[in-house]
Amino acid sequence: MTDTTRADAAPQLAASDIDTAFRDPALPLDERVGNLLGQMTLEEKAGLFFHSMITIGAGGELAEEDSAFGLPSTDDYVAGKFMSHFNVLGSAPDALMMARWQNRLQERAASTRLGIPVTLSTDPRHSFSDNPGAAMAAGPFSQWPEMLGLAAIGDEAVVEEFARVARLEYTAVGLRVALHPQIDLATEPRWSRQIATFGEDADLTSHLVAAYIRGFQGEALGEQSVATMTKHFPGGGPQKDGEDPHFAYGREQVYPGGRFEHHLKPFEAAFEAGTSQIMPYYGMPVGTEYEEVGFGFNKSVITGLLRERFGFDGIVCTDWGLLTDASIMGAEFPARAWGIEHLSPRERMLTALNAGVDQFGGESCPELLIDLVHSGEISEERLDVSARRLLREKFRLALFDAPFVDEKRAQAIVGSAEFRAAGEKAQRAAITVLTNDRILPLKRGLRLYVEGIDPAIAGEYGDVVNSPDQADAAVLRLQAPYETRDTMFENFFHAGSLEFSDEVLEHVVSVAAFVPTVVDVFLDRPAILAPIVDAAGAVVANFGANPRALLDVLVGDAGPQGRLPFDVPRSMAAVHDSRPDVPFDTEDPLFRFGHGLSL
Repeated sequence: MTDTTRADAAPQLAASDIDTAFRDPALPLDERVGNLLGQMTLEEKAGLFFHSMITIGAGGELAEEDSAFGLPSTDDYVAGKFMSHFNVLGSAPDALMMARWQNRLQERAASTRLGIPVTLSTDPRHSFSDNPGAAMAAGPFSQWPEMLGLAAIGDEAVVEEFARVARLEYTAVGLRVALHPQIDLATEPRWSRQIATFGEDADLTSHLVAAYIRGFQGEALGEQSVATMTKHFPGGGPQKDGEDPHFAYGREQVYPGGRFEHHLKPFEAAFEAGTSQIMPYYGMPVGTEYEEVGFGFNKSVITGLLRERFGFDGIVCTDWGLLTDASIMGAEFPARAWGIEHLSPRERMLTALNAGVDQFGGESCPELLIDLVHSGEISEERLDVSARRLLREKFRLALFDAPFVDEKRAQAIVGSAEFRAAGEKAQRAAITVLTNDRILPLKRGLRLYVEGIDPAIAGEYGDVVNSPDQADAAVLRLQAPYETRDTMFENFFHAGSLEFSDEVLEHVVSVAAFVPTVVDVFLDRPAILAPIVDAAGAVVANFGANPRALLDVLVGDAGPQGRLPFDVPRSMAAVHDSRPDVPFDTEDPLFRFGHGLSL
């Protein structure tokens, strides 16, 4: 760490010299921002530009260094680097501990010279994912279907209700920025990130994103709001070969169908709904009118398209890890500086600032920014443009006025019985029946053979037996297939072929030969289901559902409402022949968007 990042090396200004007018809620917003900005040192301004990951210490204490993700201690972040924007990685056992940690973090921030409060953000944490690169396990929060499941329900009122519940649970523990919604269009069936999207259809996505933002932000940002960082501008779906640009082999976004503009439609709806922030994706566009560099460095996209054409004046935060290499779960990964890999981290930072970004996600190197100003390569006036946006949002969220949360209230709100019931109702509604050869609904009390379901839970619906030849019906739960990659982090991203292995298919056929069989598939990607359909008596898709939610539907206690949020291709040959940027482009799909049976 260089001396310029240490609090004790910054210009020393006594607390008595601080004009505290910025703390007066009666003053107009711009006056508060201007008063504070005018008193900030270069080092304090630089800290605003970095939005890195942070962990919750044991027992709700402030965390020390985290070796798994290469994170510094909390004290180093706040007092050493003057940072005040953090993405909370992982969770705590309960909401009380999470709220307690938040308050301790805010107390530490309040003890700094200007006492700038911390803004805490989070990836989605209400669903079934446990991918620390994209989403968190629900933990103490209520559990809902994935975004694809909300799209399968297709009801704006349900989406807004989810967002309202999530907002109440987030704010109860001090989470004030949602690193979502993700509104990329799932036009490449192999892409690993589509579980967190609203699917393949631009119109459906546009309607649902507006409801989502309303539920999180309200009519305007305020003390009860969660700001939304909508992603990934200008649309991250058209990935070459379906590979994700978290990794070098997925760096290219391609548009063989010439449909770049089509992927902008959901973002227009997000702008109209007032999203507070935008995150560009990692990928670099190939064969378009735009620069062939990653979107986070792309001036033609960020300034030309986002700022000038769409008039967006909110915060633009890069996706995580564009500047520096990182060690993640014991493996080394390069910075996602696609198209400018040859530049140094310092030069990449300058490129992104000149492109128009305000903040660097997943980075904590303010010393590079300070050096750029000292060298004259970037002006402090340019920093002030972004600093105003970042401070303005802190004031709008009332973080200066009410940075602390009520710990007991957090425990009562997060994961309340009411919110859990609403989440489970949505889980049931999202289940999508694809085929049914007069096997569903199952009668209660049957002899059941189950796989992927806790026998104790299945026993609430029938008599569980140990083999298919003893059963009246079988229920098998499967995960959509994916290819195993070299590192743990890569394997959180389900990518590659959509075909089930011969071993899985042979097993399904063998069970179905003994007994009428229901196969339930967690459809985080549109798997090649034809062999499963040929073998099973019924096939259903879930987009995040606990066993009881599934069995409630299978026995007819709840009616399935789900409709497919994308086409399900008939074969991998059809996938290979389709164009990644064009929706509904696989030839003769097995099931089309909107398909779903009632019972």
